[in-house]
Amino acid sequence: MWSHAPWQQSLYGRGCKSGDRLARYAETFNTVEGNTTFYATPSLQTVKNWHAATTDDFRFTFKLPQTITHQHQLRHCNALLADFISTLEPLCGRTGLWKIQLPAQFGPDGLPALAAFLTKFPAHFPLGVEVRHPAFFAKGHEEQQLNRLLAERGANRIIMDSRPVFSAAPTTDAVIEAHRNKPRVPVHAVCTAANPMVRFIGHPDLAANDAFFANWLQRLPAWLEQGKEPYLFIHTPDNNLGPELAMRLYRQLQAACPLPLADITLPQSEPDPQFKLL
Repeated sequence: MWSHAPWQQSLYGRGCKSGDRLARYAETFNTVEGNTTFYATPSLQTVKNWHAATTDDFRFTFKLPQTITHQHQLRHCNALLADFISTLEPLCGRTGLWKIQLPAQFGPDGLPALAAFLTKFPAHFPLGVEVRHPAFFAKGHEEQQLNRLLAERGANRIIMDSRPVFSAAPTTDAVIEAHRNKPRVPVHAVCTAANPMVRFIGHPDLAANDAFFANWLQRLPAWLEQGKEPYLFIHTPDNNLGPELAMRLYRQLQAACPLPLADITLPQSEPDPQFKLL
């Protein structure tokens, strides 16, 4: 995300208006999760504003609306999907992944619907699928079916790493809420297409994340050497220190990667006194 008021203390600083946040965000980071599209399709003018605030090398990942993924569960939703893609058309060239997040009740019996749904996208659209049903993490026939389907269709299996946040004691409202809402699923680092995506849900103590990130310091460089273009998204329970954790882990990745990675830093912005972290 980019519209997070506490980031006025770090990423944005004094004088950055809410309408300028995306442009400022894109000066530091080169991709973002567009989570708002899960709840409502933006207006065409909003999409044009997002286009104006970014450059051609920036990448969005837009989550498909919940009406498609959760209410219809990928069935009988051709018109909804067509309307959504039509609205987002100005940003199609800047979309790194179209994200299909499926509910926990979407299990193996839904695979035929997923297979049919994936064919509705243009061949050049990069797709990511996030599943939460336990059968898809049991390393059995159902998970093999899912992975085979995604590989055959060139769709990426989105990887959730929520180990860090669930290792945190539930002593704050943010951690309690994260424990309630985030999926607690095994980490299966499976690469089924060209753009594996890792969603890293961090511990509120930034240093406590290092041990959980150690495996990714091997996996991500390996994917890069294979010619993959992985996506890495960093969260914290309340996301207030999301930029700081992203930079901490990115520096570790720079040191571990045999390939050169861009050198990015948080801007030295003057904190906005209107916003204070509690």
